[in-house]
Amino acid sequence: MISLLLLGLVLGMRHALEADHLAAVASLATRSKGMRGTVLQGAVWGLGHTMTLLVVGGACLLLRAAISERVAAALEGAVGVMLLLLGADVLRRMRQRRVHLHVHRHADGTVHLHAHRHAPEEAHDRDHHQHAHEGFPLRALLVGMVHGLAGSAALLLLTLTTLSSAWLGVAYIAVFGVGSIAGMAVLAAVISLPLQGTARHLTGWYNGLEAVIGAGTLLVGAWVLYNTSWVQSLLP
Repeated sequence: MISLLLLGLVLGMRHALEADHLAAVASLATRSKGMRGTVLQGAVWGLGHTMTLLVVGGACLLLRAAISERVAAALEGAVGVMLLLLGADVLRRMRQRRVHLHVHRHADGTVHLHAHRHAPEEAHDRDHHQHAHEGFPLRALLVGMVHGLAGSAALLLLTLTTLSSAWLGVAYIAVFGVGSIAGMAVLAAVISLPLQGTARHLTGWYNGLEAVIGAGTLLVGAWVLYNTSWVQSLLP
């Protein structure tokens, strides 16, 4: 049993590396102003993912029920639509946050031009290093919950066919969820490195990274939608 739960932990960490999960958390990372905030985004995504896996998966295991193919396809379609919205939001915010130059003065009297950007409605931060603490990332929680719903069907199929005990299945899902939380937190930290480095010193590169993330999220969302059974049924 211990080896089975350890396998669930490892598979949960690997689960975080799937393309649609990576695209979602990368798009969420563009909303954070530091590594801590980005890691929190990833961990909370994993928390939302685990919550729905436990609630839906646990209920189905205890009732010995299964998610129909039609419902599973609809949930996958919801993930595709969500990714399209996330990618579009990244590009929208990138367009709003216009880059401008201004004079930056250090405490030792050194003066130089500084490239800076923020949305028109945001207050201008004079030293560009003091930022308000980010609140709880509710958006990341909701995105993770949608992903958890979409992934519950496949995980249930695995646990129903390999585990005889429903409670052992629930424990497996819980450990799987812990692995996804840890894996996504680590992945979010890796994603934040180029974002934070270019945000501080290379505004043009940062804009390019955001554009790649936004466009990539749109492409992954379109691919997820294209591969759903109900979209395939509409094609000749």
